[in-house]
Amino acid sequence: MKKQRIVVKIGSSSLTNDRGEIDQQKFDDHIGALAALRNAGHEVILVSSGAVAAGFAGLGYPSRPLTLKGKQAAAAVGQSLLIQSYIEKFSAYKIVPAQILLTRSDFSNRERYRNAFATMTELLERGVLPIINENDTVSVEELTFGDNDMLSALVGGFLHADQLIILTDINGLYESNPRTNPTAKRFDYLEEITEELMAGADENGSKVGTGGMKSKLLAAKTASSLGVSVFIGTGKGDDKLIDIVKGMGDGTYISNPSIAKLNTNRQWIFLHSEITGKLYVDEGAEQAILYNGKSLLPAGVFKVKGEFQKGDVVEVFGLNGLLGKGEVSYSSEELKQTIEKRNRELMADLQSSTVEVIHRDRWAKI
Repeated sequence: MKKQRIVVKIGSSSLTNDRGEIDQQKFDDHIGALAALRNAGHEVILVSSGAVAAGFAGLGYPSRPLTLKGKQAAAAVGQSLLIQSYIEKFSAYKIVPAQILLTRSDFSNRERYRNAFATMTELLERGVLPIINENDTVSVEELTFGDNDMLSALVGGFLHADQLIILTDINGLYESNPRTNPTAKRFDYLEEITEELMAGADENGSKVGTGGMKSKLLAAKTASSLGVSVFIGTGKGDDKLIDIVKGMGDGTYISNPSIAKLNTNRQWIFLHSEITGKLYVDEGAEQAILYNGKSLLPAGVFKVKGEFQKGDVVEVFGLNGLLGKGEVSYSSEELKQTIEKRNRELMADLQSSTVEVIHRDRWAKI
């Protein structure tokens, strides 16, 4: 079996019991399967929920708290319990885990994004198993529906993973809710997550988790757009993850081989960058950047909106709408001056420019 880089996402319902405590039987099952996957020669990254779920019982809450301060307090207690359990269990397999807590700002800030990539890459090269979770103790927006599902998709793309495995308590995607419709048909394989499938997804999560099936579909759609194959389903025993990688998992596979992986820089532009302006391009420029793999040149830009500097990210619009995003090599003022020169028919100055407005390596199609 070919060596792969695999992200495994385990949700709260797959780690804890209804009281919010870590379920040792479930926990041991996951540990054995993760160790078996590593022993088979694969690189493994774990995205683990469970901090809030593991911590709220120790605070005296009868169930998962609903207030932000309650969730953050529970995460503060539960995160240490969770990573301590991972360290103890993995030590039996001589596996060293490393805890990484992230928020969305770690992705939106370019320098932190690069640092996170460098850190995780170094850990993998050293044979360490990264265990990633949202930094629920301090984050606000991230403590919402579907947080770690989307985080696992972003990590999968970020690290150029071959596969994302999302373990849940339902064995895959169905045409309707199998809990209320026993005859619902399961999808064994999908090439894409359609809007119809999204519209029919159940948004209700478990008592101890935040995500429902819709969050998993959003995560699968994101991961697929980054060239990462996805599995959503369940399993039991040491071989469950190996079986999934072999294509024998109890769930749904989402994969489209025609979608190429995006490099790390393009991912940041596509998913995480702040948009500071808009460019409008003519038909020739649209054809060049969309279909011919060319950079965007000054001659193709006829309109500029917003104020931006060199190195900022802007949206690019064609005649029929948004084409993509890119990092500019000109400020908005410089581009406006270029357009004014063209309008005064100083074509010699315009055509002599050899600096691209957006280089093709800093461009991401929508």
